[in-house]
Amino acid sequence: MDLESLFRLVTDKATVKNVFGEPVVSGDRTIVPVARVAFGFGGGSGSGPAGKGEGSGGGGGVLAHPAGVLEVTPEETRFVAFSDKRRLAAAFGAGLLIGALLAKKF
Repeated sequence: MDLESLFRLVTDKATVKNVFGEPVVSGDRTIVPVARVAFGFGGGSGSGPAGKGEGSGGGGGVLAHPAGVLEVTPEETRFVAFSDKRRLAAAFGAGLLIGALLAKKF
């Protein structure tokens, strides 16, 4: 797998939707998860004839963590940052609960 394929594979999977789920709609309020996502990649090289050459490899990775949510209502749209671990844990728990409910539905 070349570096471009690895990058495409990781970036296709590390979306807010895949990491934290779909927006949640309740009445006239929509909650959209917001994540901070960072990528890092390294490359490799090789030299010499096939079977007798030398080479080195590389790798990559992604880090994603929740930053907050967008709360969209008819009156306003506001960003609610996750600033303490209790709120983060509550949002995570709510996401798990909603995910479990949706999984039973489908």
